[in-house]
Amino acid sequence: MRVRPAPRKNQERIAWGITLVLISVCGFFLCLEEGRRVSAQARQVPNRRGATYRDFQHDVQAHRQECSTCHKFPSPNWNKVRSEAEAFPDITEYPQHQSCLGCHRQQFFRGARPAICSVCHVNPSPRDSRRHPFPNPPEIFDQSAKGKEAESDFQIAFPHAVHIEIVSRTSGPRSIFRNASFTPGRASEESCAVCHKTLHPQGDGSDEFFTKPPADLGDGFWLKKGTFKSVPRGHTACFTCHSADSGLKPSPDSCSTCHALKPASVAADFDPKLSGTMGVTDRVVLNAWKLRDSTGKFRHEWFSHNELSCSTCHNAESMNTLSAASKRVGMSSCSTCHATATTDDGGALNFEWDARKADPKFECTKCHVVFGRQPVPESHRSALVEAGAKP
Repeated sequence: MRVRPAPRKNQERIAWGITLVLISVCGFFLCLEEGRRVSAQARQVPNRRGATYRDFQHDVQAHRQECSTCHKFPSPNWNKVRSEAEAFPDITEYPQHQSCLGCHRQQFFRGARPAICSVCHVNPSPRDSRRHPFPNPPEIFDQSAKGKEAESDFQIAFPHAVHIEIVSRTSGPRSIFRNASFTPGRASEESCAVCHKTLHPQGDGSDEFFTKPPADLGDGFWLKKGTFKSVPRGHTACFTCHSADSGLKPSPDSCSTCHALKPASVAADFDPKLSGTMGVTDRVVLNAWKLRDSTGKFRHEWFSHNELSCSTCHNAESMNTLSAASKRVGMSSCSTCHATATTDDGGALNFEWDARKADPKFECTKCHVVFGRQPVPESHRSALVEAGAKP
C-alpha cells in the first residue's frame, strides 16, 4: 500500500516545529553558559557583605572598569538635586539599566521583586520606580534610610602638599580657593581652617556632651562636643576649581584620579556598641570617629588643644590621604604635655603607666576608648624615657 506524502501545509508545520525546538535548545544552553560566566565573575572576589545584591561592590573584579562605563557626566538631574543657586554639573544619579544587564540579566528577571534592584530602588516593583538618593550629594544621601548605614567603597586621594599654599579663606558663596602668598606657617594654618572645622562645638554653652549622658556616669567616658574636625565631603569644594569651565586638571569627569578603592581598614579607637548606646547617629561624626587610629578621646575644642597650631600634631605636607600611617598622630605630639619626669609632675602617661605596672588588667582610659585594654606600645615607654622618667 502506497503512503501518500503529507500535504504541503503539514510539512511546513513540522519544519517550524523542529526549528522552534532547535532555537529553544540553543537558548537553553546559551542561558546556562551565561549563568556560568556570571557565577565565575562573582567568585573572582569574595562578596564581603554576602550575595544579597543590595549593595553594589566596586571591588569585585568584574566591576573594576572605567568609571565612564557606567557613570555619565553630568547626570541628567544635576540641576535638580541641588538648589538652583548651588547647582553645578555633577554625577548625581545611578547608572542606567544597560550598565547592569550585560552581566546580571538573570538576576534582573528573577522573581516578582528581584533583589538586585534594591541597589538603586526603594521598593522594587513594576508600580514603584522610586530610587534611593544617589550617594552624591552626601548631605542628601545621609538623611535617607540607606545612607544611614551605607559604607563607601572608596577613599579620597587628596595631595595636601599641592594645595596647602593656594587654599585660604575668602568671601563669596562659591569660591573658597584663591592663589595666595603667605609665610609658610600662616598659610598652613589658614589653609587647614578652610576645610577642617570643629564638629558640633560646645562654644559658650554649658552642655559639653554630644548626647545626654546617664546620671550615674561619674568618671566614665561619654562623647563630648567639639571632639572631631570635619573633612570636605562631596564635590562642592573640589569643583570650585576643578570645573568643566576652568579646565583645571583633574577634570570633574576624571573620577578615578581622586576615588581609590579602600585598602584593608586599620583598627580605630572606636566601639560601635558604645556609640549606639550614646545614641550617636550623625554620619559625619561617626565617620570621623571610625578613623581615630590613635586616641578616640582627643578633643580638639578643649582649651589647651585649641590653642595649639595644627602643625603641632599634623604634618600636612607629608600627609597622604591614602596612607593611614602618614595621617596618624605620633606619640611625640602627645608626650610634649602628657609625659613628665615623674608622676608627681602631672604626666597623664606616667600615671597610667604606673597603674598598668601595678595591675596588668588596668585599662588606660584617659586617652583611649578601646585601645587602653591592649599592651602598652613601645612608643609610650620611649616617650617617658625622653621626658626623663624611668619606666
